[in-house]
Amino acid sequence: MREVPTAKGRATRDRIVEVAAAMMGLQGVAAVSLDDVGEAASVSRGQLYHYFAGKEELVDAAIDRTIRQVLDAQPRLADLSSWEALRGWFDDLVELQVTRLGIGGCPIGCLASELAEQNDRARQKLADAYTTWEAPLRTGLATMQEHGDLARAADPDELATVAMAAIQGGLLLTKTRRDPRQLRVTLDAMFAYLRTFAAEPARP
Repeated sequence: MREVPTAKGRATRDRIVEVAAAMMGLQGVAAVSLDDVGEAASVSRGQLYHYFAGKEELVDAAIDRTIRQVLDAQPRLADLSSWEALRGWFDDLVELQVTRLGIGGCPIGCLASELAEQNDRARQKLADAYTTWEAPLRTGLATMQEHGDLARAADPDELATVAMAAIQGGLLLTKTRRDPRQLRVTLDAMFAYLRTFAAEPARP
């Protein structure tokens, strides 16, 4: 990544990345050219090449921006160490889709479906994003296990992966059907499955 020494330059670069991330998320990476981004961001081709060596570097930056946006939109990731927190997190994910009218699905998932077989660098970056996204859930479930709220037989790592698969599947159905209820049904079922691993209360 090229150094951008001035605040004005960083602001311009950030605007370009923000525009590129939005366009690539909605239209797909292949469909968006540098000229498209330049026009939408109101910068010349020369300015684009001042900040980015080419489209691949811009795509890298757009992926990073997208990952940050997805994670920043989930403040409950800070603590998923209770059943109430998990329920609230699932509710927040559904509400986000309601406000978006079911449009867009998962930005990380959209990029992964397009790039995973074409760009190994992008694939690894997105794979790492899923790992980062799952980490608070793995930690939260492990904490619940330590506190006696989750059965000792449960595997937090496996449960986190299953939950992520449910989220991605529900988001895909929501995006395709333009119906946030698809995610609601999926996450309700996922929460019920997680609850099957709740520790049994001690007998008197």
